Amino acid sequence: MYVDEGGGGGQRSVDWGDIGKGIGSIGASMDAFAGAAASGGFEVNETGGQALLNAIRGMKRWVDRQQMGLLDIAQRLPLGGSHAAQVISPYVQQVAIDDQGFLTQLAQFSESLEKAEKGIETAMANYRATEEAKRSAFRGIEPV
Repeated sequence: MYVDEGGGGGQRSVDWGDIGKGIGSIGASMDAFAGAAASGGFEVNETGGQALLNAIRGMKRWVDRQQMGLLDIAQRLPLGGSHAAQVISPYVQQVAIDDQGFLTQLAQFSESLEKAEKGIETAMANYRATEEAKRSAFRGIEPV
């Protein structure tokens, strides 16, 4: 746990383990979201769906750019031959690519965005199907 005891109004703490759990739960949430959409659990109209898809696709583009720009941190840094460099170099690489590493989490976030996109597309299709079914039902009603 990191504790900042510097100035500025008291003590702040961050439990890094909780952050990793939160990121992992994003994937589970997106699985549930896509499952709910696939089962007809919710529907989204065209306007709302397109706004959500635009936001998701914009975030996916950002993630893709970040992944490309950060490929260097997946490599072991050539810090030199000192004992400190030999200790720090693999640690820096580990922070980037292990199970809870930044690049690993960024890749999982990208997968979550793909699931969200599919979920929204399914919810939009659900909405269109419901609207068509209702239109068909109204067509069968005789005017008074």
